[in-house]
Amino acid sequence: MSDVPKCPKCACEYTYEDGALLVCPECAHEWNPTALSTAANDDAPRVVKDANGTALADGDAVIVIKDLKVKGSSLVVKVGTKVRNIRLVDGTAGHDIDCRIEGIGPMQLKSEFVRKA
Repeated sequence: MSDVPKCPKCACEYTYEDGALLVCPECAHEWNPTALSTAANDDAPRVVKDANGTALADGDAVIVIKDLKVKGSSLVVKVGTKVRNIRLVDGTAGHDIDCRIEGIGPMQLKSEFVRKA
């Protein structure tokens, strides 16, 4: 038998090579075996940077640098709003800061719209 690895998605053993990719016939998952092995070795911590390129950490205070509309309401987070005690998360749609804004409530922000205080 060949030494083709099992499918990482469904663990099917009947994978086959299709050019540079490996294909699973059961779940139709396609992947690059070299990219998968380098991603598995990449254990470096994720660094979140603000608009100026300064690294952010949990518990930091940041200042909003652009008016931000709040989805689903008529509220706006104004320029210069200080947000204390942020938490960094792997959020959806690029939202990587989880916080609570005074007068608005819990929110998620993108790091590109804040600067470290």
